[in-house]
Amino acid sequence: MFYKKNLVKKIIKYGKMCGEKNFTPGYSGNISARYKNGLLITTSGSSNSYLTDKEIVYTDFNGKSLEFKKKPSSEKFLHIEIYKRRPEINYIIHVHAPYLSSFASSGKDLMEPIMAENVFYFGGIPLAKYALPSSMDLVNNTVKYFDNYDAVLMENHGFIVASKSIEDAYMKLELAESYAQVVVNTIVLGGPKLLSDNDVSKILELR
Repeated sequence: MFYKKNLVKKIIKYGKMCGEKNFTPGYSGNISARYKNGLLITTSGSSNSYLTDKEIVYTDFNGKSLEFKKKPSSEKFLHIEIYKRRPEINYIIHVHAPYLSSFASSGKDLMEPIMAENVFYFGGIPLAKYALPSSMDLVNNTVKYFDNYDAVLMENHGFIVASKSIEDAYMKLELAESYAQVVVNTIVLGGPKLLSDNDVSKILELR
């Protein structure tokens, strides 16, 4: 029971942090943690910024709520399929951060190697093809990228990141949003200066 309470506290803490940085405005986004034979996930219609323990629900891997009168996020299957695909993943954060969402809504990925840190931590951030939010098409379009990446832009939608720890997932969210802002700034200044293939290879060797 304590372990569940600890996970709930973490989700609430990092949901609030996402809100403070304007990564998850209003009712947008959802957060989850792997738990027993399912996951703890924010409820439908909740706000990540203002979560309480009543807005986090234990859900099985069939998408069924295991708590009375608690309805999991409509995007639960997106989380579930990532957990199934990546057994080492324990936390997932999905947000509509402004700069990342701007790239997603422009149909642009973040695959170009512009900053060493982002090459090191992400390799790149691909763009999943648009599908109706909460649909299985959205799940299928997005989850396949998690074979090779830990973070994905969702076309005309937002951004999702997964990790072993919620701390790392959040830090990568911060890095990705900052990176997206930097890329926008480089465009304003005349265009980014790309790292060479040799530079990228040397950075990836440091992993």
